[in-house]
Amino acid sequence: MNEADVQAWLASYIRRAYPNVLFHSDFGSGIKLTMGQAKKQKIQNGGRRAWPDMFIAQPSWRSRNDGNRHYCGLFLELKKDGTHLKKKNGEWASDHVAEQAEVLEQLRDKGYRAEFAIGIDEGIRIIDDYLCGGIIKR
Repeated sequence: MNEADVQAWLASYIRRAYPNVLFHSDFGSGIKLTMGQAKKQKIQNGGRRAWPDMFIAQPSWRSRNDGNRHYCGLFLELKKDGTHLKKKNGEWASDHVAEQAEVLEQLRDKGYRAEFAIGIDEGIRIIDDYLCGGIIKR
């Protein structure tokens, strides 16, 4: 299962499990674009190529794993199962992953929960923790 499959599966999961929750999934993520398309997408993403794959537009007053913290929404950077974010020496696996980690950190600083999710199971765990740990129930 590739990253696009993980993304499609999680989008389907959210629609089934949380039908009243608004979310956006970036269709352009993980697909090969022409140079012109990539340039246009980068401009439309604020000049960043490391924008997260999915956004759940639901505030949460708390998340079970984060105590009593308020979040404005949840951003997820999705990866396929088996992806390693860091090398054995602790460095990010690539410049692109490092750039993604930086964007996630900036989003956290602005009041969002922002996480890497490796595979469907971790994606579901993070989504359920965020939505069920707060004010949303299935």
